[in-house]
Amino acid sequence: MIQIPCLDEEATLPRVLGELPRQLDGFDSVEWLIVDDGSTDRTLEVARAHGVDHMVRLTNNKGLAAAFQAGIDASLKLGADVIVNTDADHQYPAEEIPRLVGPILAGRADMVVGDRRVKEIEHFSATKKLLQRLGSWVVRRASGTRVPDTTSGFRAYNREAALQLQVVSNYTYTLESLIQAGKMLVAVEHVAIATNPQTRDSRLVDSTARYVRRNAVAVFRAYVLYEPLRVFTIVAAVLGVAALAAWMPFLVDWILHGDRTGHIQSLILGAVLALSAVQMFGLGVVGDAIAGQRVIAQRTFERVRRLELEAGVEPSHYEASAGGPAAPDQRRFEPAREWDRSEVGA
Repeated sequence: MIQIPCLDEEATLPRVLGELPRQLDGFDSVEWLIVDDGSTDRTLEVARAHGVDHMVRLTNNKGLAAAFQAGIDASLKLGADVIVNTDADHQYPAEEIPRLVGPILAGRADMVVGDRRVKEIEHFSATKKLLQRLGSWVVRRASGTRVPDTTSGFRAYNREAALQLQVVSNYTYTLESLIQAGKMLVAVEHVAIATNPQTRDSRLVDSTARYVRRNAVAVFRAYVLYEPLRVFTIVAAVLGVAALAAWMPFLVDWILHGDRTGHIQSLILGAVLALSAVQMFGLGVVGDAIAGQRVIAQRTFERVRRLELEAGVEPSHYEASAGGPAAPDQRRFEPAREWDRSEVGA
């Protein structure tokens, strides 16, 4: 399944769909899924006219992360064994899809990210390239992966990786899903890809400062979800060192001169910092306990997904394209089965 999240993409979508493959080596079939994120233009009409097989139509604009998650859910329920996510702005060449899914077909990876080689993209400013590299370094550290282009939306997932994926961010899925994959039993690889010339400005980057701020919050939030004890212990250690530094004038006078008078402000500041350090460590312990519950919730979510697939639950907000496969109420959804690379439907 090739899924494309869309928001008012009637201008660029025909070119994207015109280049998508209908056959790939190693796959029995290739189907297309459009996730319409509350478009107000003719995106759906264009998709139908160009032979899209499946459509998920969100009632209003939910954001890229929600559209991506809706597409993953629908692709699984429609029986996809491999899911390729690409953008509707024609950024990613369709001829790179075989390279993207190669590590999955070879059995080396569960998830593959396309590396755009950001340093070579001409329409990216020097500032954006620097921020992309810095942000990718932070995400690599947080996720424990080696993906050089962590904001790339050109990705492929096998069925097992997709079943475990659960994005909670309301901004973008790229960073959180990579950190989540790195913390789970998901083998992640990357492949170098080319990019097409820019067709329009990114809708996620209305200003560099806002983009950096929102991505920083997304990375921090995702990392805290998975490593709360480490994060809050580091914060507690910093505050503890600051408290010791604030107490140093008093300690020096007391130890060297026997004078325990004065330095009231330093003592008060040190006490506040020390108390804050203890509180931060306590938050880390509580967060670690909550993280354990989150792991249980994640496993429960995965099992519920598998049960839904076995029960043949239909995708939410689904519309079959005219001329495409039968609508969900006319289809017989096959029970979940073990993935066989010799007989794969993309």
